[in-house]
Amino acid sequence: MTTNRKGFTVSLLLVVMMSMLLAACGGNDNTAGRPSPGSTGETGMEAGKPVTLEFWTIALQPTFNDYFNELIAKYESSHPGVKVEWKDYPYDAISQRLLTSTASGKSPDVVNLNTEFASQLGSKGALLNLNEYLTDEEAKSYFEGIYNSTVFDGKAYALPWYTGTEVLFMNTKLVKEAGLDPANPPQTREELVEWARQVHEKTGVAGYAQQLVSKLFPIDGIPILNEDKTAAAFNTPEAEAMIAQMRDLMAEGVVLKEDAEFSKQIQYFSGEQVAFQLSGPTFINFIKKSAPDVYKNTIAVTLPTGKANLRLSNSMDLVVPQKSKNPEQAVEFAAFITNAENQTAFSKVANTLPSSKASIEDPFFTQSDGSLEAEAKVASSQSLDKATDYMVGVPNAGDINSALARGLQEILMNGADIKETLNAVEKEVNQILNQDS
Repeated sequence: MTTNRKGFTVSLLLVVMMSMLLAACGGNDNTAGRPSPGSTGETGMEAGKPVTLEFWTIALQPTFNDYFNELIAKYESSHPGVKVEWKDYPYDAISQRLLTSTASGKSPDVVNLNTEFASQLGSKGALLNLNEYLTDEEAKSYFEGIYNSTVFDGKAYALPWYTGTEVLFMNTKLVKEAGLDPANPPQTREELVEWARQVHEKTGVAGYAQQLVSKLFPIDGIPILNEDKTAAAFNTPEAEAMIAQMRDLMAEGVVLKEDAEFSKQIQYFSGEQVAFQLSGPTFINFIKKSAPDVYKNTIAVTLPTGKANLRLSNSMDLVVPQKSKNPEQAVEFAAFITNAENQTAFSKVANTLPSSKASIEDPFFTQSDGSLEAEAKVASSQSLDKATDYMVGVPNAGDINSALARGLQEILMNGADIKETLNAVEKEVNQILNQDS
């Protein structure tokens, strides 16, 4: 196997730029003016000087201009002397803009990043350790698994913001034909497999389709890298067993023998070729248009958990770069944006899930009008107590995920030997990590 050349080039660029950033951080001395841990200040003024916070987000303008303009005005009115300058960038541009601006000494103060990139920067010491600034009450206001997703070596490098989790969509017509009760859905992956097997035996339809991706490992508690992210850790008997089970289920017809990306999964569920779909609520819009009769027979329930007893989430976070000139006010502003009140309000306008525990007590997340959309929202919010963002956490994460996906394809689609393939992928991943060091 070979590393994808384009991916390697992009990753190499990030490594080089991260080195520039870290070199720049080396001259920083935020500790000189660092506030006491937990200090947030009431006015945001430091030594009577006005403060300007530069706040970056990802692809939220112009759709959410009204929400953010009102939010910023509210913050500024309660913090005389603090001005917030809000800038918005495309997803593909913000990471490189952050690296180059910080390396040139013009760091923003609060930045919206996904957990993967936040983890990479945090593990390299480029972000503020927020544990030194937050009160225990603030830190515990977020769902523990999501908050801990960016904790490295005991240091929290991001505040969780809006998030998302998958749910289990179920074709109740097929499930009832198989003699199963949709009102008592499967709670674990093993139970889901048994349901899928019974659906296949009774109706001839497969249980579900699945994309062959690296997240299949952490769902069953198999880490991709070791704790200090220096070597592959997935080549274990547990991984061999997980892949062998998947191979057998595909051979039985319980799981479709295909590396099914999202568009193919929609096609199979819409055509009643499978009884279950594991995905986020955005799936609803597609089947509502393509298969209205199937849409009417579909319900949403919480996602069954694997051996790790967790559900993977995909969060957006707020970070404070080490080079922020206003760390105290930056952390306070990030905490303000992600507090329960403001996360609840944002979820209502953006149809996202909050990462703050108190938010999901709002009726918006607990009450259903019986529509599939409302069922999915309630099921998703009820899943957050076991949600976690599993990230590889190294600059070449994309190459590592690709190597694992290709290994699964070789085994499950082309019949390659499980152990020999895992050995080859392990060797490739360690080579990728060595390129990063």
